[in-house]
Amino acid sequence: MTSAEATTLSTATTDRRAIRNPVLPGFHPDPSILRVGNDYYIATSTFEWYPGVRLHHSTNLVDWTPLGGALNEKRLLDLTGTGDSNGVWAPNLSYAHGEFHLLYSDVATFAGGFWDPQNFLVTGPTPTGPWSDPVVLHGRGFDASLFHDDDGTTWMLSMVADWRPGRNRFGGISIQQYDRTARKLIGDEHLIFTGTAAAVTEAPNLYRKDGWYYLVTAEGGTSWAHQVTVARSSHLLGPYLADPAGPLVTSTGHPELTLQKAGHGSLVETPAGQWYLAHLVGRPYSPLGRCVLGRESAIQEVTWTEQGWPRIADGLPADTVPAPLGAEIPAAAPVSSEQSEDDDFTAPTLGVNWSTLRRPATPDWVSLTERPSHLRIHGGLSPLGRFKPSLVARRVVAAECEFEATMEFDPRNYRQLAGITAYYNTRNWYYLHLTADDDGTPVLDLLACDNGQVRVIPGVRTPVPTAGPVRLRTRFNAQDLTFAYALPGETWHDAGPTLDATTLSDEYAAQVINGEPAAWGFTGAFVGLWVQDLGREGAYADFDRATYRATRGQ
Repeated sequence: MTSAEATTLSTATTDRRAIRNPVLPGFHPDPSILRVGNDYYIATSTFEWYPGVRLHHSTNLVDWTPLGGALNEKRLLDLTGTGDSNGVWAPNLSYAHGEFHLLYSDVATFAGGFWDPQNFLVTGPTPTGPWSDPVVLHGRGFDASLFHDDDGTTWMLSMVADWRPGRNRFGGISIQQYDRTARKLIGDEHLIFTGTAAAVTEAPNLYRKDGWYYLVTAEGGTSWAHQVTVARSSHLLGPYLADPAGPLVTSTGHPELTLQKAGHGSLVETPAGQWYLAHLVGRPYSPLGRCVLGRESAIQEVTWTEQGWPRIADGLPADTVPAPLGAEIPAAAPVSSEQSEDDDFTAPTLGVNWSTLRRPATPDWVSLTERPSHLRIHGGLSPLGRFKPSLVARRVVAAECEFEATMEFDPRNYRQLAGITAYYNTRNWYYLHLTADDDGTPVLDLLACDNGQVRVIPGVRTPVPTAGPVRLRTRFNAQDLTFAYALPGETWHDAGPTLDATTLSDEYAAQVINGEPAAWGFTGAFVGLWVQDLGREGAYADFDRATYRATRGQ
């Protein structure tokens, strides 16, 4: 089938369900898409959250099933003390020579343009492992990827980080050969592309088609000026010429679009010879406003010109895209567990939609067996700290949603806290919790942290004189966030006023001082179960169930 035939068929009127963007709502940035046979996979960034590198699977590009995370142990990834929005940036998932290859950057800092990136490679028989011990590769830059050429060679690409004052910190795209047998880089590093006037050239992915090497990069920064740039060369090592028609896709200059921040993409070809681009987007609640759901993943249809350049219709991200030819698509959309899930904690391990902060869910602090059909969380350190937090959370994937948990907790003093949180990072969160007053009486209270300043929300503090399970709830209604509680034998009571949900966003979290990032925001809002034992006195909380539900769409 020719590209023209595939294009004609793919855009024909059909009664099948289409691809509806974003395909991965909520915090799922920097998609690396891969097809193996009839199976598609997307790997996304996870930053300071475990398991590192979140994975999804599809057979039709329309419906996506979460597989959980790839890097679930410290042998593969150590996030101890990792800063907010540091950690795992822009993973790359590829398949060659009978193995899956997962390449990921662990970025340690923003300060002064140093970044301190370290790139690791693991291999395994499936996209969920089991994974080999990591191979430590270069630290010259982040957003690394692998290209497996037709001649059997493998090459590693990344952006080039240049810390020197007055120099371009995004110094271009470099490539170096990787020896799969020796498991190391060999030969010289080659700078193959220095980018366009859009600048901030990063996120390289390389493809070979019809005698050309196509280099796909992100440019313009990861916010409103984001774009996908395509350059090509007839030789692997260049020179690479950027598409004279401009970016493959961008939202720049179109604040009316639903999907903003379009950029950071990767290509995939279907069995029928069609091409699609998976790329990053954000959905602000107002034009160029705050994106509480974080950076998400979308898919666009790609066609090819007679001159051999890829094109997306109008160069803009579309909300709805034709499904691929030959794919089996159920008439009714399945309900994703990311949109609706009631977890009664009877499974032997945490479900695929749960994440933990800065440390894996190991038995020393998370247990599903100490008390059957309950999740026991042993208290960790302070909410603003970056070492040994005890937070089990899941992504907020819809502007209107609710999260409810049933908890038993017997605090002995003010150093012991447990409850539910609406969370962005260590500096921005809300926390409805149970603790103890000076006389030992259990009390319910609500804390807010705004850019690192912690305050008590007035009018919430309530004695809890009756032992037994307490129900806690939070609701997102676009910009509005509310909390509620129900004591044993009672109905729901409001906990405090309506709060500002948009403080749980990339835009609010990011801070630039004198041109340097003092804080950054690359993640998205979470809801979760949080426990502190600040005095290391053995405090823990038991959660009987936790329910998340998108109350309207995604």
